Amino acid sequence: MILFAEADDKWRRFEIKNSPFLCLIGFLLLMALGGCASLWPVPPLAASAASESYAKEAGYYYSLAILKRLDGDLSGAVDDMKRALDYAPGSSYLSTELVSLYVENGNVDSALTLGEQTLKRDPGNMDLRSIMGGIYFSRQEYEKAIREYRLIIEMDPKNAVSYLYLATIYAQEKRFSEAEKAYQKMLEIDPDNVIGLYYYAKTLVQMNRQGEAENLYRKIISQRPGFESAWQEWGALLEAQKKYAEAIDIYRRYLEANPTRFVYRVRIAENLIRLGKPDEALGEFQRVLAIEPDNREVRAALGLLYYEQKKYAEAATEFIKLLEAKPADDRLRYLLANTLEQKGDLKQAKAEYLKVSTVFELFANARIHAAMILKKEGDLKGAASLIHQAIEKKNDDAILYLYLSSLYEDLKDLAAAEKTVLDGLRQFPKNAELHYVLGTIQEKTHRHDESLKTMEKVLEIDPKNADAMNFIGYSYADRGIRLDEAEKLISQALAMKPDNGYILDSMGWVLFKKNRIDEAVRYLKKALEYLPDDAAILEHLGDVLLHQGRHQEALDCYRQAVKNDPDNKRMKDKIDALLKKK
Repeated sequence: MILFAEADDKWRRFEIKNSPFLCLIGFLLLMALGGCASLWPVPPLAASAASESYAKEAGYYYSLAILKRLDGDLSGAVDDMKRALDYAPGSSYLSTELVSLYVENGNVDSALTLGEQTLKRDPGNMDLRSIMGGIYFSRQEYEKAIREYRLIIEMDPKNAVSYLYLATIYAQEKRFSEAEKAYQKMLEIDPDNVIGLYYYAKTLVQMNRQGEAENLYRKIISQRPGFESAWQEWGALLEAQKKYAEAIDIYRRYLEANPTRFVYRVRIAENLIRLGKPDEALGEFQRVLAIEPDNREVRAALGLLYYEQKKYAEAATEFIKLLEAKPADDRLRYLLANTLEQKGDLKQAKAEYLKVSTVFELFANARIHAAMILKKEGDLKGAASLIHQAIEKKNDDAILYLYLSSLYEDLKDLAAAEKTVLDGLRQFPKNAELHYVLGTIQEKTHRHDESLKTMEKVLEIDPKNADAMNFIGYSYADRGIRLDEAEKLISQALAMKPDNGYILDSMGWVLFKKNRIDEAVRYLKKALEYLPDDAAILEHLGDVLLHQGRHQEALDCYRQAVKNDPDNKRMKDKIDALLKKK
């Protein structure tokens, strides 16, 4: 009988990352696949009711099946086990072995069919029920799995393994009260079952009983110091509680006995960073690299640490070393390009961005960064051409169309900007951002009614789009129409973005139009706290102050607006008009 504690190294490789409980399935199936004798003693083949010669034929093919299974020939093992069963059709033992082989060979449907048929004539076959429970568990047919384990417990009330499986299923379904009862029953039978303690601890974490979980991890480690998963989960639990120093202590204790498990040095370094000790973290990385200079995980982590510390030259050095060994790694290439950009080496950064392949998930971002560099260099046309080429290569990201349209707006070519957005909408008809940009272009080309319809379309797609609400509300306010509706829309937008200077400006403007002057001034001044150099907000505040008769303050606002927008003729006219009044 294989105990849980004896199978520690085997079951770990079956762990399923996204579910803390499903990894037990692998262990269950592992034991099932290893033959039913791995769970409970089974009757020898000679116990078959068949005649002696009949049993010899069955035994011959059974032996062949076992040998082929050991050689890795699972299909051959299945065929021979089926022949053995032909000679002993009533043998529950052979049927159970064949079910096990079917599972191991991936033929679960055949395993289920044969298993269900066998249990009808031999309902007391606990070995087979355990295998069937594992199959149902792996197929997420939890009620059927529960049924099998309960039946085993009815036949064998001291069966700790079945209690553990039951507990694990209940935990998977978040039936925590039932799970805890099953764990406790299991521990009454086998109080030192470390695998049971381990899964009980994981369940306690799910139940937000972290202190009890820590106590169980502590008990597991005292019994099995080499149980790595327990150390790992304990450290992760401490990290989740932001007990970074304690997590470091756990990892260091494990490293004392397992100094080559460098992954824990990385975790120590990560926690040191969280504690604001980057230099100590750097030391941990360097200790690993002194022994394993080609450790890619550690070198990448070191590069990221340098990046976070704004040591861009050192970070670039690490990423370059990694790329030398793996030049097709787009993620590293992107990191290197971004590092060079932060370092100020724009020419080399652009070259690295352009090497990022179209299959990389951030291809569009890489091309946009390269275009931004060209824009910084004053080459707007080159930047636009680069994004055009990117769209021709891979047009599955709306951000390319959005950025290209903004480049055309910078080039004062609104017709090209609008065409780009329309091209994008043919690819992404439900993209709210593209519709929003189209609306702003329509407004800039004095197609006010069209722009409002487009913004209404934005709200159809994204009912909580604060920018579209603000746009419509401001448009109404600026025209002096539907002012109550305008205030309602802007209020909703402001509730979502209370620190947005443009929305605060809109609220000030609609309040001014509704003759709530003092409130308008407050909102406009608050808007300037966020956008102190915005010429439009300064003009609005100047207009409201002028309405109050505060001429000098209005003049100051207009002058500041002209300073920030020297080509604004309307503002200059307002200044001239005020000066003439003086």
